[in-house]
Amino acid sequence: MTEPAMSTNHDILCEARGISHDFVLPNGKLLRVLDNISLSIRAKEVVALLGPSGCGKSTILRILAGLIQPAQGEVLYHGQALQGINPGVAIVFQSFALYPWMTVRDNIQTVLRAAGKPREEVVRRSTSAIRMVGLKGFEDAYPRELSGGMKQRVGTARAFAVDPEILFMDEPFSHVDALTAESLRAEILDIWSAAGTHPSSILMVSHDIPEVAYMADRIVVLGANPGRVRTVLENTLPRPRDYRSPELLELVDRLHDLITGHELPDVAAPVAAYEPLPPVEASEVAGLLEYLDARGGRQDVFQIAEETDRPFDRVILVVKAAEMLNFVDTPRRLVVLDPEGKKFVQALPEARKAIWREQLLKLRLFQEVCEALKRDPNHQVDRDFVMETIILRMPQENLEKTFTTLVRWARFGDLFIYNEATETLTLPQPKPELL
Repeated sequence: MTEPAMSTNHDILCEARGISHDFVLPNGKLLRVLDNISLSIRAKEVVALLGPSGCGKSTILRILAGLIQPAQGEVLYHGQALQGINPGVAIVFQSFALYPWMTVRDNIQTVLRAAGKPREEVVRRSTSAIRMVGLKGFEDAYPRELSGGMKQRVGTARAFAVDPEILFMDEPFSHVDALTAESLRAEILDIWSAAGTHPSSILMVSHDIPEVAYMADRIVVLGANPGRVRTVLENTLPRPRDYRSPELLELVDRLHDLITGHELPDVAAPVAAYEPLPPVEASEVAGLLEYLDARGGRQDVFQIAEETDRPFDRVILVVKAAEMLNFVDTPRRLVVLDPEGKKFVQALPEARKAIWREQLLKLRLFQEVCEALKRDPNHQVDRDFVMETIILRMPQENLEKTFTTLVRWARFGDLFIYNEATETLTLPQPKPELL
């Protein structure tokens, strides 16, 4: 089902007509990820794209923003065919996307300078955006000194600073705690609803059903493999909304039924997010844990870079990998060894592999590959299958780097083996018991 085209309506700001898109697999074959998508964004509304992982939500957002050219179909902005980047759009990303070496003020002002704004306007707009999102007093702080919620406020302020007609939000609350997310949603809706201000409309990508029911005026429910519009629901609940109201809970139940199979029997339920893999070696993570253990279990991240003589951006990637694996925590600018990291450091080599392997299996990408290996009678899958999985689950990531990191991390923990000659992955043979 596609949303009816309504380009004659003067209230339409942006519109997709018959959008289809393909990704090119490593073997040269095309993988269709979107099929005949038509939808519109009208003035003064919040539209949500809701659906399972792999249904192309983020790809639709990027096509409407002009970051990706669709294989088929067209995008209109104010009734005109979009050429290049959409001039009326700003994006708030899932991963914050802040420059770690810049202060809050500089992170916001850099986009205004890139847009060629005069110095006085850069200062005025950045100051206004900082005040708007509640960051006054933190102008000179660096991202490493901020909580996840404050980092997302910086990303939101940066988007507001360019005064977009449409604000695009790509799962912006998925990396903050529940209470912070609830507060941010309410604040963004307050800013959006203020009379005479931009953004006029919001397009958000989400797999969080209560979030969508709370925020959206229209909910575009997508199916997967390939992504298609299955239905569009008008959310007529009055604002402000209450997460606990019977009416909102009833809408949540209805959306849940749509996603999990009562109306879409071939669509899987939403799954946990697939985290991008920092392209670092397992040995670098092990080295970081040993370094921290030798210094009482904690160290300032800048001190780590200085003492190890490593580029700061590389240290950040290694710390991120260690944090993903639950080996460290990162309160403010400190990196602190977690109990699991301490256990890893103190373990013998074989035990280290077992701990590493256990932590890998908590990450969705490794889980999916291992499940496929176990299902296969020969416990084997080919490289193209893994590449296709990466494209579907993390289309914005570098395909080759992600695959290489996946293989190297798995090899370190003896999780699975990659044969470069045959381009196949296999489960390792059980080791014989010592007599």
